[in-house]
Amino acid sequence: MSLLVEERLSDSPYIEAVMHGHTVGAGSTIRPAESHWHMVFMREHGNFHPLVVGALTSSGVVAWGEGAEILWIKFKLGAFMPHLPANAFVDVETPLPGATRQSFWLKSAAWQCPDFDNVETFVNRLAREEILVRDPLVNAVLQEQPHDMAPRTLRHRFLRATGLTHCHIRQFERAQQAAALLRQGISILDTVYELGYFDQPHLTRSLKQFVGYTPAQILGLTAAPITEMSQPS
Repeated sequence: MSLLVEERLSDSPYIEAVMHGHTVGAGSTIRPAESHWHMVFMREHGNFHPLVVGALTSSGVVAWGEGAEILWIKFKLGAFMPHLPANAFVDVETPLPGATRQSFWLKSAAWQCPDFDNVETFVNRLAREEILVRDPLVNAVLQEQPHDMAPRTLRHRFLRATGLTHCHIRQFERAQQAAALLRQGISILDTVYELGYFDQPHLTRSLKQFVGYTPAQILGLTAAPITEMSQPS
């Protein structure tokens, strides 16, 4: 395995998941689209690289070198930084200026890099200082709760908080559900019917965009994964 990753969920209202990994060799893989944005902290050969990674609208290829340690903070939909609106970072990795080898600049202040165990403390401080906020409208709409928001206002708030429209997020989630059904051995035609795709070509286009594989490739994907996922004991 060239990339070893440990992942945990979080009870923070701002954090979806936290991941910590090491690269033990160079490698690459197809990565899916991503509707969430991340803060990423990478140390490689004595260098410190803090990044903001925006939502990714389509699948692509990710590559890495040997000897890196990486911490990912995956934020919940609706959590965002007002001075760094999410729609400005879609499909972009933005470096944050480093202050020292252990800290970085964010909104004119130096911040210590968090670790896998104290991410919640770091994020809570961001929230207390109102650098990180949440827009409850995002969750309400995605859960189909009633609202009286005008479509133009809804679109503006969604783009500001997530970088994406709610329609795009739903298309992404449907593609994830389709890939999960295919991995369970559900046939392509049954997956089309179950999730309301127009036809098989519609499903194929969606999966290629959001997952990076065709339905047939997902059904036939039997090679061992290059990423080892482990859970903390």
